[in-house]
Amino acid sequence: MWLAVFFGASLAVALTPGANNLLGLHHAVHHGPTRATTALSGRLAAFTIMIAAVVAGLGPVLAASHTALLIIKWLGVVYLTYLAARIFFTPTHPERAPEQGHPLRKEFLTAITNPKALLIFTAFVPQFVDPARGDVPTQLALLGAVYLAAEALAGTGYITIGTIIRKADLTKKARRRLDLGTGTVLLAMAGLLATTATTATTPTPGRT
Repeated sequence: MWLAVFFGASLAVALTPGANNLLGLHHAVHHGPTRATTALSGRLAAFTIMIAAVVAGLGPVLAASHTALLIIKWLGVVYLTYLAARIFFTPTHPERAPEQGHPLRKEFLTAITNPKALLIFTAFVPQFVDPARGDVPTQLALLGAVYLAAEALAGTGYITIGTIIRKADLTKKARRRLDLGTGTVLLAMAGLLATTATTATTPTPGRT
């Protein structure tokens, strides 16, 4: 149940329009679904590197400090609210990436230098870590793997949309409705996480 909830939350975050998703859509429109899907592996490779870095450096901090974990959770609430606000108030436009360069390399470089991705692995993923469940680094690694699955599914979704656009234009109005739906889910999730973080401020017997 814990991982199922995390997967649902991760999918909502991964579906948020961003540099890599728009790049994946762009590749599908201009290069076709096969090449776009191959390029998606570049993004996943970059995210794997980020997850390994978080497991190596952030795990011990979370294991030693409940306060640090709580701070990260509140940062995640702010981050999700920010994402929702950007979706509500900023229209989405397909990214006009240059045609030169291999799509896989562009996906990797976009992901490895993406501040949003860094925030996901340092603020969003650790929200679901619970020291009471056991070894924190192991939890981070498991959650990271689940997030990669959600990212792969979301990326495939954008590639599918790009393929549809490649064959028949999708109206801006329809695309905007999808974005607003994603923003609503993210805002609701931010409220839920805020409630969880507030509840976590009350000490639990046997935990320090």
